[in-house]
Amino acid sequence: MPATSNEFEKAFAELEQIVKRLENEELPLDESLELFEKGIRLSRFCNQKLEEVEKKIELILADSKGQPTTRPFEGDDEEEDAASEEGP
Repeated sequence: MPATSNEFEKAFAELEQIVKRLENEELPLDESLELFEKGIRLSRFCNQKLEEVEKKIELILADSKGQPTTRPFEGDDEEEDAASEEGP
């Protein structure tokens, strides 16, 4: 699994660099399009890896009947607080 994590980290870092270049540099149209296409590929790769990890987590959290159980990540307290402040 470390190799997959390393691939994800590299792809994500490269995607961040592409976004920065597209936002901050005056690039020719061809180069911008090429970077955009590469960014889309990297984004899809990262998304696929995240979905794989999510499925593994659901398997780990499966209940005694084998049904996946989901519960909010403990770090989501801020989102819950914001939602409760909005009210009905």
